[in-house]
Amino acid sequence: MSNVRQIQPRQEFPIKTIIVGAIVLLLLMFGSKLYKTVDVGHVAVATLFGKVVDTHYAEGLHVPVNPLYNWHEFDVREKTHKEQAQVPSQDQLQTSIDVSVQYRLNGANVSAMLQTTGGMKQLLEVQLVPKLRSLLREQGKTIKRAEDFFLEETQDKLQTALLIGLQEYLEPKGVVVSAVLIRDITLPMFITKAIESKKEREQAVEKQKAELERFRTEQQQLVAQAEAERSAAEQLAQQKIILADAQAYEIKKINEAIGNNPNYIKLMSLEALKAISKDPASKIYFMDSNSPQPLPLMHLSDKPN
Repeated sequence: MSNVRQIQPRQEFPIKTIIVGAIVLLLLMFGSKLYKTVDVGHVAVATLFGKVVDTHYAEGLHVPVNPLYNWHEFDVREKTHKEQAQVPSQDQLQTSIDVSVQYRLNGANVSAMLQTTGGMKQLLEVQLVPKLRSLLREQGKTIKRAEDFFLEETQDKLQTALLIGLQEYLEPKGVVVSAVLIRDITLPMFITKAIESKKEREQAVEKQKAELERFRTEQQQLVAQAEAERSAAEQLAQQKIILADAQAYEIKKINEAIGNNPNYIKLMSLEALKAISKDPASKIYFMDSNSPQPLPLMHLSDKPN
C-alpha cells in the first residue's frame, strides 16, 4: 500500500465576515462620531473641511451623521444682555443709562450666522452692542436737557425707538429682539444735587403751606366757636329781655289789680300774717284800736282820707 498525500483546497474568508470586521473597525475608529446629540434649547451647525454645512440640527438625537463633521452648538433660548452707556443730550451733558435687551437666536439662521459673524461672543461684540450704543447716542441727540431723561414720556419713547431699531437691524442676521428695558438713569452729579435741592425747597414750601392751612383751619374753628358763643349769648339775652318784659307785665298787672281791688291787699296781708305766725321769733303784734281792721297789716287796703 503506497502512501498517497492528499492536498486539501485552500479555504477563503466569507464575505460576511469581512463586512462585520469592517464595521467593527469603523466603530473602533470613529465611535460616537457616527451620531450627534443636541441638548435642549440648542441648535448644532456642522463644518466639513472648513466649510459650513447649510443644514442645522435641532435638539435631540441625529443618526447617522458624517463622522468627519466638526460641530458648533448655539443656545437659542431667551437671553438678557445688560449694557451701560454714556448718552449725550442736546445740552452737551453726559447721562449714564443702563438698559437690558431681551433676545434669542433664530435657529434657522445659525448656519449663516456662523459663517458671517461667528459664535455667540462675536455676535454680541460685532452686532448687538455696537448697534445698541449707536441707537442710544442717536436718541440722546433728540433730548433737549439731561434731566428730561427722568420724564416717563421720554423713557417710553427711548425704549420704543431702541426696540424698533434693534429689531430692524438684527432680525435679518438671525437675532430676535423681544424687549428693551431701561434699568437705571444716572444724571451728572451737579444736576442730581440741583434736583435734590429743588425737591427740598419744594418740600419746605409744601410744609409751610400745610402749616398755613392748619392755622387757617384752627382760626376758622375759633371764629365758628366765637360765632356760636355770640349767637348763644344773643339768644340768652333775648330770653332775659323776654323774661324781664313778662315780669314787668306781671308787676304791672298786679299793680293794676291792687289798685282796682283792695281785697287783694287784704288777701296778701293775711298771707303775710300767716307766714309771720309760723315764725317762732314773731310773738309781738301791734294793733291799732282806732282802725276798722283789728289785725295788723289789714289797714294797708284803706284809702287815705
